[in-house]
Amino acid sequence: MKIFFIWLFLISMSFAGDATIEVIKKVDTLPSLAVEDATVKYDNAIKMLFFKSLVADLNVISIFNVDGHYRNVDFSASNVVVENKDMKYVLRYRIFEDDSAAFNVEIKLLKDNSEVLSKSYKANKNEFYMFISHAIAFDINEYMGEPSVEWMKRKVVFSKNTTPKKTEIVISDYTLTYQHTIVSGGFNIFPKWANKEQTSLYYTSLDSKPTLKQLDIKTGQTKAIISSDGMMICSDVSVDSKKILVTMAPNGQPDVYLYNVDSKKSTKVTNYSGIDVGGQFLDDNTVVFVSNRLGYPNIFSQKIDTGVVEQMIFYGKSNAACSVNGEYIVYKARESSDAFGNNTFNLHLISTKTDFIRRLTATGVNEFPRFSKDGDAILFIKNYMSQSSIGIIRLNHDKNYLFPLKQGKIQSMDW
Repeated sequence: MKIFFIWLFLISMSFAGDATIEVIKKVDTLPSLAVEDATVKYDNAIKMLFFKSLVADLNVISIFNVDGHYRNVDFSASNVVVENKDMKYVLRYRIFEDDSAAFNVEIKLLKDNSEVLSKSYKANKNEFYMFISHAIAFDINEYMGEPSVEWMKRKVVFSKNTTPKKTEIVISDYTLTYQHTIVSGGFNIFPKWANKEQTSLYYTSLDSKPTLKQLDIKTGQTKAIISSDGMMICSDVSVDSKKILVTMAPNGQPDVYLYNVDSKKSTKVTNYSGIDVGGQFLDDNTVVFVSNRLGYPNIFSQKIDTGVVEQMIFYGKSNAACSVNGEYIVYKARESSDAFGNNTFNLHLISTKTDFIRRLTATGVNEFPRFSKDGDAILFIKNYMSQSSIGIIRLNHDKNYLFPLKQGKIQSMDW
């Protein structure tokens, strides 16, 4: 278990240009957009929650200067409300309940007072309103011809501490508005989606011997995959879901292993007398991982077939918790060294093809970065001023957004 807590300490695409070069879009260059609610009769609390969710999503897609004022209008009105007459775009919507008591939303996107997009949405229950909000923002982004924000519709899985050595694994949307506890009781951490469809996940159970378990979300069935003394963590899953990278310490020394899901056999990838953890697939034959082989945590890559190791990061003396997408690596770096106070850990982005380094955060403890599948965004955990949050970074828009967790502290997450 000593090795496991050492690990806890270490970790506590395609762009128009190089993503490590900072891109700034001035607010006054973005088209303006206002939101109008045309709902006639519906629960007022849900109405306001939906409005706030929609405004937040429209801000996150980062292509509008969004007016956050709440205004009412008739859905069939020929003109926008007076306050919105100078807006380039106006999104008008109405919520209604059908005979099956489902949550329905109808929208119109108006440009210069002319309708350019209309669509209808439906959810079984009004408690799923945030997923309708995400879908609307996604569709408007598509209409505007912007790069896809498919990640908005993906689910996040995270582990949160509830009491000492007790955790819950929760499935949520990226804003933490919707939350569903999927695993409770015991000490279960490091959840990782097992496939791109998000129908299954891996997690580490520490109730006895560290064991990697797999949960089928549809059936609720759980099975043990592999166990190891000292440490057992799934850090990455291959695109085809047939291979996973795990950190194990069967002989007391943590190393990265490649586990074949079909054959149920593991192969040792790294072999170092110190600490090698947190493997990530850079490509089919290359793994990026965290190691202390320089005397401090840093990021390295290794060819699986040859064992050739290469140092990836040359900035900072305490680098860990990396995520990989194509040629880009995002990692956590310690920015201060206060032995008696809180230290700052920021996220940095590098390209394997250039020498540029881009700092992505500024304050607090920022960790567990996770690229979206298309590399457009980075999700991460931020702990600052006793508040635990999920953060999202829009790389090409140079914008960060935070969504706080109301209770508990996020231990780790994946999306």
